[in-house]
Amino acid sequence: MPAERGRRIAGIVLAAGTSSRMGRNKLLLQFDGESLLRGSVRRAIAAGLDPVIVVLGHEGDRTRQELDGLSCTAVVNPDYNGGVHLSLRTGIAALPETAEATVVMLADMPFVTTNMLATLVRRHRDSAAPLVVSQYGEIQAPPTLYARPLFAELASAEGPGCGKAVVRRHRDEASVLSWPAERLDDVDVPDDYDRAKSRIPVG
Repeated sequence: MPAERGRRIAGIVLAAGTSSRMGRNKLLLQFDGESLLRGSVRRAIAAGLDPVIVVLGHEGDRTRQELDGLSCTAVVNPDYNGGVHLSLRTGIAALPETAEATVVMLADMPFVTTNMLATLVRRHRDSAAPLVVSQYGEIQAPPTLYARPLFAELASAEGPGCGKAVVRRHRDEASVLSWPAERLDDVDVPDDYDRAKSRIPVG
């Protein structure tokens, strides 16, 4: 789904963390024939996000190799141990002025599909909502679309859950998309990875 001229919706894939709970770099783990990182970035590109900014940090040289051949831009958060808000800030700073919105996603959520990402974009374009939120039952989690008027606030947010804090402040302006709870599964510890591999990929 190519971006409409003058209405570019970018993507930011957060992929800088140390995977401390996994004990090895989880983004390099294989899932359905490719690494978690490559699959996440590939789906973002397939959804028509343009440009796709990938924020790297821990083992940046190794993770960058996973992006070979993909139409994306890798940027490095040198202070990746300082918290996810610094990676988000790095991604926001890398967005072009032509981006009217960005979809922020995590690289360790293999059941977030191309269709889900594209649906966020369509909802924003159809409703002009400055915020499109993903809801999994009672849980709000990425991917989330933020329009340009929220970029500065998003970049200045600090601490864990910084994106959710922006969502809370603008909840009355948000459009909400509901997804099946099983799409929320991420990969943080070895058991998560084993469980994910046992499921049939949803696309």
